[in-house]
Amino acid sequence: MPKFVHSSVIPAPVEAVFAFHERPDALEMLTPPFAPVRVIRKVGGLAPGAVVELEVPLGPFRRRWVARHTEYQKNRLFADVQEQGPFRRWVHHHRFEALSAHETRLTDEIDFSLPGGALIDFFGAWVARWQLRRMFRFRHEATRRAVV
Repeated sequence: MPKFVHSSVIPAPVEAVFAFHERPDALEMLTPPFAPVRVIRKVGGLAPGAVVELEVPLGPFRRRWVARHTEYQKNRLFADVQEQGPFRRWVHHHRFEALSAHETRLTDEIDFSLPGGALIDFFGAWVARWQLRRMFRFRHEATRRAVV
């Protein structure tokens, strides 16, 4: 199964970086203009059982994406799993590591699988990783701007 990891150091305390992600408007602030996602519904914050429903662009079409939060440890991590959406499988861990009192390592780890099976994963994962890299560079920079 393909995996994507993006990590960066944010010059802010872990509590501030995590608190930003808990803001009700964080998802909108983390959405890049080149991938306009529409938030349809958010219920429950980041806690296990919380649900986020999005409408995401896929070429000229839009697709519904429903993710459920499955793990939460304040100032350490939260995770979500796609229940419905464009991937065959999507498990996303958001990790926060205090490097010092004023620095945090923010890491996004995503295990994913594309529709169509192993052959599509083998040949198509590089495209998905390229798109994810672009998106998470934006997200980490947006986080940095919000907390520094």
